Amino acid sequence: MFDTGNTAFMFMAACLVMIMTPGLAFFYGGLVGRKNVLTIMTQSFVSMGLTTVIWVIVGWSLCFSGDVGGIIGNLSQSFLHGITTSSAWPNNNIPTLIVVVFQMMFAIITPALITGAFANRVTFKAYLLFLVGWLVLVYFPFVHMLWGGGILQQWGVQDFAGGIVVHNIAGMAALASVLYVGKRRSPDQVHSVPFIALGTGILWFGWYGFNAGSEMKIDAVTSLAFINTDVAASFAAIGWLFVAWIFEKKPKFVGLLTGAVAGLATITPAAGYVSTISAAFIGLVASVVCYFAIRMKNKFNWDDALDVWGVHGVGGAIGIIMLGILGSTAVNPSGANGLLYGGSSFFLKQLAAVVFSSIYAFAVTYGMLVVINKITPVKVEKEEEEKGLDEALHGEQAYL
Repeated sequence: MFDTGNTAFMFMAACLVMIMTPGLAFFYGGLVGRKNVLTIMTQSFVSMGLTTVIWVIVGWSLCFSGDVGGIIGNLSQSFLHGITTSSAWPNNNIPTLIVVVFQMMFAIITPALITGAFANRVTFKAYLLFLVGWLVLVYFPFVHMLWGGGILQQWGVQDFAGGIVVHNIAGMAALASVLYVGKRRSPDQVHSVPFIALGTGILWFGWYGFNAGSEMKIDAVTSLAFINTDVAASFAAIGWLFVAWIFEKKPKFVGLLTGAVAGLATITPAAGYVSTISAAFIGLVASVVCYFAIRMKNKFNWDDALDVWGVHGVGGAIGIIMLGILGSTAVNPSGANGLLYGGSSFFLKQLAAVVFSSIYAFAVTYGMLVVINKITPVKVEKEEEEKGLDEALHGEQAYL
């Protein structure tokens, strides 16, 4: 009944996306100070557990079952009701349960991305409420709108693997979080560049499953998404290295690593819809635009501790817009022609979609934090921040 090759491939892709969240934990853990390593790693790992619980109970159903106004699904498949070992995903001849797991891994890492923005400032109780609320109010609706048959998908907006669904909305939520919680009271410094390198390597490796797996089967587009992922990341890494070398006078390793992640985030929505030459160009654009977005953030004194907005929010938006320019049906007949190939209407749809997603994610996230703060304090006390959240909140230390 099932295609064993496609099923095995999607099993592997889901595992690759799963390993990205521990990779993110190492990436973020290296970027924060020694007293806050465990806190930010805990925030990533707790998403692996709590998001899975929410996904099984209502998440999958709200994303992929039924439709309510083109915005959200219904609850007909809550607790995976009606999905059995013999249930097949339409048109792909793979078990629906494999798709449930694959999409669950996306849900796990997306809110974890946001934690890098408000590093060292948010209480654990508030974070747990934030995680649940943000999934239900922001993430699940955009999954349905773009991948579950919702209004944006019906309109013709395309997002191959999560430029809006993952990166743009996470980045805009990060910016809203930063503006709400304010600046850190206690200075914090990068404590482990090797951790950052390890995290980047794991993320880069996992991203092959993230993007190539989004084709949901093995075919020519899968190969295209695979190579485009690596090419964009590589061009962005080298582009960032040289841009930073010009402006900061030294070729910095952390800049190289950050550039790679920016390239990966930016190619995500376009990976299966553009040529490899276009992917290289997208990587270069990502390196320049994201680098200067972070410089602008610094100029405005937005304390986005780990540059989530500049890398993911801006990168995801650029990727969606670049797809609207460089997309080609000659590359993927299931795609659309971008502005460069006469598709002006498609370009405008992509642009409108990313403006909408940016405003929605920012506004709902900010409002949600206001509500959470009325239930439990969002921001840690000054003494806790100075002591370090590892010990103050969790009673643990990364280093003795």
